[in-house]
Amino acid sequence: MTLLQALILAITQGITEPFPVSSLGHAVLLPSLLHWSLDQHSPFFLPFLTMLHVGTLVALAHVFWSDWVGIIRGICGLDGTRGRTQALHLCIRLVVATIPAVIIGGLFEHHLRAIFATPLAVASFLTLNGVLLLATEWRLKRTSSPTLRDIAQLSLKDAFIIGCWQCLALLPGLSRSGATINGGLTRGLSALAATRFSLLLAQPIILAATAKETWQMRHLSLSTSIIEQSLIGAVVAGLTALICSRLLLRFFNEEDNKALTPFGIYCIIAGIGSGLWLVL
Repeated sequence: MTLLQALILAITQGITEPFPVSSLGHAVLLPSLLHWSLDQHSPFFLPFLTMLHVGTLVALAHVFWSDWVGIIRGICGLDGTRGRTQALHLCIRLVVATIPAVIIGGLFEHHLRAIFATPLAVASFLTLNGVLLLATEWRLKRTSSPTLRDIAQLSLKDAFIIGCWQCLALLPGLSRSGATINGGLTRGLSALAATRFSLLLAQPIILAATAKETWQMRHLSLSTSIIEQSLIGAVVAGLTALICSRLLLRFFNEEDNKALTPFGIYCIIAGIGSGLWLVL
């Protein structure tokens, strides 16, 4: 892998991790469309992938630092009874929303990705991702149900259903953030609240993936070039994810009624375009 390829992959990871457009889907499609001879299943690609996850995790943790500090302070009883109740409420819902992905992912992730992680399949799922985003927004515009404006109003059932939505991301091309934002919207959250919960929920998942990848490469002997590319990738992915996360939250705050439309349109165009490019 060249330095230019590493930079492109890092920027792509930083953009697509917070945005509801599937980071894994782009990671599969991009090398294929650009005719890169990269073996992403090679153990020596794993350190680079791990550091990309570290970079995006640090960026998201920075954006939501006050939330995590509030949770820790609340659980430790530093913010009084009310603070403790609120912190436990959010923490429990994040745990509940994580459970479906942990169970289903542990059982089927390897098999699903072995079957569906081909570029053409990913292009199809990316198109489906766009359709789901537009369909959810279209459906919500035609319902008169009240909107929950605060994550604190989520029930355990709501959190579990959002977690079930997250399992869709086991199919490469279906976005994890897109699925959980969809899940939050269908449970009555505003676009901004659904996005905040989605990005909070992403961090334990990314942390778990990073820990797993770190354990898998514990016996690898890494060259200086791999270490350098991995560190550069982490910094670039982190900075890109930091900028994109802040832009996403600001956009969803200002465009609550049509926040998913541009992402849905992009996924459909990118999915169909990639599929045609691969076939023709």
